[in-house]
Amino acid sequence: MAHTTESEKRRGPEPPDLSEKGGMKNGQPQRSDERLFMQFLSFGGSTDTRAVVEAFGRSGVTGAVYEDLNDPHGLGLLTVSQDPGEFLDRVRPMLNAGPFAALEQKPDFTMLGRTYALGYEPDLLDVLLHRPRRTVLNKEWPWAVWYPLRRSGRFAQLPEQEQRVILAEHGAIGRSFGSADLAHDIRLACHGLDKHDNDFIVGLIGKDLFPLSAIVQTMRDTQQTSLYLERLGPFFIGRAVYQSES
Repeated sequence: MAHTTESEKRRGPEPPDLSEKGGMKNGQPQRSDERLFMQFLSFGGSTDTRAVVEAFGRSGVTGAVYEDLNDPHGLGLLTVSQDPGEFLDRVRPMLNAGPFAALEQKPDFTMLGRTYALGYEPDLLDVLLHRPRRTVLNKEWPWAVWYPLRRSGRFAQLPEQEQRVILAEHGAIGRSFGSADLAHDIRLACHGLDKHDNDFIVGLIGKDLFPLSAIVQTMRDTQQTSLYLERLGPFFIGRAVYQSES
């Protein structure tokens, strides 16, 4: 019979595996500890959009500037980085200087999230790093709708297979709109990163606004939205006036 040493007794539980996992690629399972963070901020009180765009372009920060469709003096600012420290080290100083300093932030629209994997992605790094960046920086897709959501606790209690079926229904709608170049989605996890305790952030991106509204309407009939969402929104609707080079 094997004996347990004192050092083995003191070792404690194994640390959690926090890596993102995708499907098999070239016969090997995919794993990655890289992910992309995105922060969305909304502002009012803008009287000179051009000055804001020029300051953002000079900063070298990756992202986009949107004009707010529902506020004639409103702007939205999306910034993108693999290093969340960049939001403090580079974005924060930019926002406290020049034309940004005169803007009035709208805290209810503040969103921060990270890309994540579901476990069966054929190209994990493309899903985590490259595709989201291409989507938000595509100058042919200037319209955007950004919003947070929180699932109800009942969803987490469902068997894993049932969860997959519900998510597949949602995913099929997203793929149909995407393949037709009507709407392209960004999905970010924001657990512990959101002051309202939301679970996810969604960005709907496209060349026209109507399909972005239509996909939200279509999603309302899915099981996830009709049965397992606790809250949705607020919604920011805007059109890009600046996007970094992709």
